[in-house]
Amino acid sequence: QVQLVESGGGLVQARGSLRLSCAASGRTFSSYAMGWFRQAPGKEREIVAAIDWSGSSTYYADSVKGRFTISRDNAKNTVYLQMNSLKPEDTAVYYCAATDASGLSYTRRNYKHWGQGTQVTVSS
Repeated sequence: QVQLVESGGGLVQARGSLRLSCAASGRTFSSYAMGWFRQAPGKEREIVAAIDWSGSSTYYADSVKGRFTISRDNAKNTVYLQMNSLKPEDTAVYYCAATDASGLSYTRRNYKHWGQGTQVTVSS
């Protein structure tokens, strides 16, 4: 059973930056495609970014493209989300998630393992 723990959230001013981290357990971490999702109050959970098993392929939602960067360090069993030029509309709970496959996925139903989330609040 994969366990995921997010960290790095907090309160940040607009135009500021945060880096989220997701620590994963298990010796097979390097085999999994990973993703970051977010959910704002009253809205559905949406994909933010995704990365394949090796980090060679990435996906970004249009709303964050050019501002956010997903990366992974398989030696550290960790995936990151670097968030720059933050906007108030980025305020949400951010969730790390893992698939059971190696290939990049931007379909929520393919993510089988979820962290508990970390709050990101961007003030204006």
